[in-house]
Amino acid sequence: MIRRDDKTLNLFDWTPPKIVKRFDDQRVRAVELRDLISRGVAETLRNCELPRAEIAEKMSSWLGEDVSANMLDQYASPAKDEHVIPLHRALALIHVTGDDVRLLQLMAEMFAHAVIESRYVHAVHEAILTEQMETLARERKHHRKGWKGSVS
Repeated sequence: MIRRDDKTLNLFDWTPPKIVKRFDDQRVRAVELRDLISRGVAETLRNCELPRAEIAEKMSSWLGEDVSANMLDQYASPAKDEHVIPLHRALALIHVTGDDVRLLQLMAEMFAHAVIESRYVHAVHEAILTEQMETLARERKHHRKGWKGSVS
């Protein structure tokens, strides 16, 4: 019998965490902006374990204004193009459902941006600085060759 080592981690079992959390493209594909937003709302509601009435109740409490399950149904329906979710209610929906900011990512992608956890901001800043240092090092090398090579 072969004994399996259960004390050592298997590196092949590890998958990197998703830095940017987003909807499946197939689930939110739309031509019109209104449809894109309503599909995002629908996906958020679909992936939440709470019933819509409870989501609406918690959103109402968080916002201090009435939100009904019927309103959520209308926000999630591409057929109801006159009922696009207002931003403050979208934020409440994110808060109540705990949907890890996929709605915000949907909006950010329209402007070539990404929503990341704040703990990664310093890593991004470090990558930008490293890129700048590499550019400066290449320029320095180029200019050093120029003045050292011109000595007669």
